Amino acid sequence: MGLTPLVDKLIEAFQILPGVGPKSAQRMVLHLLQRDRDGAARLAAVMQDALANIGWCDACRNLAEGDVCGLCEDARREDELLCVVESPADIVAIEQAGGYRGRYFVLHGRLSPIDGVGPEELGMERLLQRARELGPREVIVATNPTVEGEATAHYVAQLLEPHVALVTRIAHGVPIGGELEYTDGGTIVHALQGRRSIN
Repeated sequence: MGLTPLVDKLIEAFQILPGVGPKSAQRMVLHLLQRDRDGAARLAAVMQDALANIGWCDACRNLAEGDVCGLCEDARREDELLCVVESPADIVAIEQAGGYRGRYFVLHGRLSPIDGVGPEELGMERLLQRARELGPREVIVATNPTVEGEATAHYVAQLLEPHVALVTRIAHGVPIGGELEYTDGGTIVHALQGRRSIN
């Protein structure tokens, strides 16, 4: 039995967040209600504002507050490179790492027939249209190294190969600073298959 039905509903609502279980949700809710009601009000107001004003970019399907996101509006970005990712979180990771100045396309998932996610749900026709509009010399497929991510990468490559000169896959393997003896077998196999010349 909970404290009140409304507190129970709030705890249940917090559990939709990834990695937040019943105990963590309870701790967050009780903190906001007991110690930071102003913070809770700000959180609720910002969440309402975000839900009302954030949608998908018409060009790349990233999160956007208008028709087009800031990355697509940036004229300094290179049209010759197009990176295909699974989610806006992947764009954040690539941008924080630095070194990439090309364009993006967000699939919002990966192929998973068991879950009812096919090419239509991932916007593959829109991806093909984006590639035709930009005319990139290279499309980089940056899906995750899971079974579904690999299947998605192969589908994207087959879709775009007739229209783009070069379709590449991001490398997977031993991380910088990693040691082989502590690396799992699957990662070592990927590293060996993706080896490159050093001279």
